[in-house]
Amino acid sequence: MQKAEKKAKIITDETLRETVSHGNEEYPFCYYLEDVWEFDLHCIDWHWHPEIEFVFVQKGTVTFLVGSERYVLTAGNGIFINSQILHRFEADETAVIPNIVFSPSLLSSKGSLIYEKYIEPVLHAPMDCLILSPDLPWQKTALDELLSVFSLQETAEPDELQTVQLLLKLWGTLYAHIPAAGSDSPSKGSAYDQARLQIMLQYIHANYPQPVSLDDIARTVTLSKSSVLHIFHQYLHISPVNYLIRYRLKRAARLLVSTESSIFSIAQSTGFESPGYFCRKFKELYQMTPGEYRKRKGDGMS
Repeated sequence: MQKAEKKAKIITDETLRETVSHGNEEYPFCYYLEDVWEFDLHCIDWHWHPEIEFVFVQKGTVTFLVGSERYVLTAGNGIFINSQILHRFEADETAVIPNIVFSPSLLSSKGSLIYEKYIEPVLHAPMDCLILSPDLPWQKTALDELLSVFSLQETAEPDELQTVQLLLKLWGTLYAHIPAAGSDSPSKGSAYDQARLQIMLQYIHANYPQPVSLDDIARTVTLSKSSVLHIFHQYLHISPVNYLIRYRLKRAARLLVSTESSIFSIAQSTGFESPGYFCRKFKELYQMTPGEYRKRKGDGMS
């Protein structure tokens, strides 16, 4: 059975690639039933994976940040997220999103006629994602097919063969309506900018305990400061400096729960020269002081 347990947070490497395996080598497919509100900071934070993903909004409203775009979807709508695309989900209240993540190779082996003729055109299509609305007939068909996949996974022993059959049917619907390769839709040529973004993120993650300036970040990819600002705002909707501060705060939050170090010591070890500034920024992000966070997390707060 490939129904996954709920995740409290997204775990990624220094490039923001998700480190969790979705299924296994023999059956690279996983079904998740999640509530965005239950994740740390009420968001499924920035990540990417080589697998493709289909998400359905079952309850509530979710903001999907995919590549450089932002989409707000309400219950009844869905989204297809292409391979290797940065994305993040946010919610202001309970938002239930059943979703599937799987390798395209599950549908057909790489190098086969089926893969080259029907799988690759979608993977290489000029789109980071595709919104699925019940208001459009073909997209309603796709959503119905997606819900059939979900329903099967909710059974006691979901049949793998039937799952793949349903996925192929869904894929056929998607394939028949993908934008043409020469269209004016946003292109995955933005992969170069995403690669440079990942280099800059690696630098921040490796050096966050030390002073890090915008100039330092820009030097890692030989870009002007304005270009660096543009890339961060385009893909992460945040400035490099604010991303650095947020990353330091997340590292500090982990230390508050996993160690008995003083708040002063944790502030210093995560790059904050002023404990007062650290406490102020921490409360802005987590809506509680570092001391309150340590106590509540220690008491088992989810």
